[in-house]
Amino acid sequence: MTRPSDQVLERLFRLHPKKIDLSLDRMTALLDRLGNPERRLPPVIHVAGTNGKGSTTAYLRAILEAQGLRVHVYSSPHLVRFAERIRLAGKIIDEDILYRHLVECEEINGSTPITYFEITTAIALKAFADHPADVLLLEVGLGGRLDATNVIDQPLSTVITPVSVDHEQFLGSDLAGIAREKAGIAKTGAPLVLARQTPVAQEAILACADQVGAPTIAYGAWTVSATDDGFLYRDDYGALALPLPSLKGPHQIHNAGLAIACLRHQNRLPVSDAAIRSGVMSARWPARLQNITDSAFGHLLPEGSELWLDGGHNPAAGQILADHFAQLHDLPLYLICGMMANKDAAGFLAPLCPHVTALYGVTVVGEDSHAAEDITAFAQGLSLAAEPSTTPQQALQHIAGHSKGHAVRVLICGSLYLAGQILDQNDLLPD
Repeated sequence: MTRPSDQVLERLFRLHPKKIDLSLDRMTALLDRLGNPERRLPPVIHVAGTNGKGSTTAYLRAILEAQGLRVHVYSSPHLVRFAERIRLAGKIIDEDILYRHLVECEEINGSTPITYFEITTAIALKAFADHPADVLLLEVGLGGRLDATNVIDQPLSTVITPVSVDHEQFLGSDLAGIAREKAGIAKTGAPLVLARQTPVAQEAILACADQVGAPTIAYGAWTVSATDDGFLYRDDYGALALPLPSLKGPHQIHNAGLAIACLRHQNRLPVSDAAIRSGVMSARWPARLQNITDSAFGHLLPEGSELWLDGGHNPAAGQILADHFAQLHDLPLYLICGMMANKDAAGFLAPLCPHVTALYGVTVVGEDSHAAEDITAFAQGLSLAAEPSTTPQQALQHIAGHSKGHAVRVLICGSLYLAGQILDQNDLLPD
């Protein structure tokens, strides 16, 4: 379905020849012409990192809303429709409001070159400034130091999730350099809360934080540990025994703990232990180990089967998925994988291979992706049985045929773009 906002977004996409061009000059110039909405925002929690930004933001949102607070959220990319990127006081932005802000920003910007992410971030900041809320969760798009979101001078807190190599064409492959880019969101006097990092990344981040005078709360000052029925969170304020997080995977205990640490190390927003427990149990984040068994695609598989969807797309995400499925031995695991052409497919697949029966490679339609045959070749190079498929549906049908009626577990993975297409085709629109 084409929406009025889609037509404006298509025009905005043509304003700059590069999809990504890291700089803050164009962004600050447009914000100035918009009346500097970034100065009229509610308290901002700024979230950067490589893996876990979305999940950590989901826990922050769920906890704060359980406290009864109105929460704006900015995240990217979207899965099915652009409006998912902007939540106003808990709700995905209404089409009429989005269209009005798009047109206004388009008219003010005119034909001035600006990237798609920059102008859409400016639109989001204008919407957030014009609608009341108690807090804004602002997710970095790429990097941090020169990301279009890094126009907030005095955030309430900043957060950095685990840092690993991704987007090498923009951030390079040096982990310390990548960490310094992420740490560019640190601000004087604002608490910087860190996930567990590699020593190289942590050293780089702490050096940047010290340089700007940002007090840091690194992992160790807060900790999490699994228990028989949930997990235990600890920091200097005491311990909290909590249930298992609503989002699946052992890594989600750490993401939930990071969100809790952020909220317990600020003093402007009231957050009760009861709200923390409620938020941990209720957080939702689509396409992150999402169970879609009860869907049109899930019904293509034999009775008792499971169908999972995940948009992770780098080697660290592959390891996270491997850690999760390594615990499950009751059903054979099949992968349906599609990835963008600039992603390390072999690095993503390597940790998963020991747990997988076979892989089906697919091309992500309409995107600059690896061909299905290339995904298949990467898997075969890792000694994994693999073959290409025309579509995910065809792959599911092949898996069902090969299983001869026996239940299986299938993971569709490798790309948020692919995940969005799967959700759309199964009428599972994020809400």
